Amino acid sequence: MIRFALALALLAAAPAGAASTPDTTTVRITTSDGAIVVELDRKDAPLTTANFLRYVDQKRFDGTTFYRATKVAPGIGLVQGGVRGDPKRVLPPVAHEPTTTTGLAHGEGTISMARTTPGSARGDFFITTGPLSSLDAHPQDTGDNAGFAAFGHVTDGMDVVRQILDEPVGDTGVGVMRGQMLVKPVKIVSVRRE
Repeated sequence: MIRFALALALLAAAPAGAASTPDTTTVRITTSDGAIVVELDRKDAPLTTANFLRYVDQKRFDGTTFYRATKVAPGIGLVQGGVRGDPKRVLPPVAHEPTTTTGLAHGEGTISMARTTPGSARGDFFITTGPLSSLDAHPQDTGDNAGFAAFGHVTDGMDVVRQILDEPVGDTGVGVMRGQMLVKPVKIVSVRRE
C-alpha cells in the first residue's frame, strides 16, 4: 500500500505531458522561427547528453543562435547552433562518444555535437535533415575521422529545422564552414527540459 501511494505521489509530481523516460530527456529549443523538441538518449550517449544538459540547466544556450546551414543534396544537410566559443558560456570539453560505441546514427532529425577533433566538443551542436552516414564513425576510422557524437533526435519541429536550413548563407566562414554561415542567424530564445 505504501509503494502504491508513493507511485501515485510521483505521478502527481510529474509535469503534465512530460515525455522523458528513465533513458531519455526531452528538451524544447525555442527559436525566433519556432520550437524544436528533441529527445536526448541518456542510455546510449550518457556523456554527450549530460554535457548538453549542463548547458541547458545553466541557461547557457539562451540568447545564442543557429548560425550555420549546409546542404549536401536537396533536402539533406544540417543546421548548427550553440555558444560559438563564447568564453562566458563555454564549459570544458566532453569525451567523444562515437556512433560505433553508442549504436546511434546520423539520420533524419539527429542532434549531434559539433567539434573540431574528437574530445573537443563543448557547447555547439547540429541537427541533420535526411541521412548523413558520412558523419557516423566507422570501425576503421581513427583520429579526426572518428565521426560525430549523435545523442538524440527531433520529435517535433523538423519544419523549423528545414526553415533554418533554407535561410540564406553568405560568403563568410573559415575552412569547411566557408559559405555556410547564415546571413541572419536564427535566435535561440531558450532551451529547457520538458
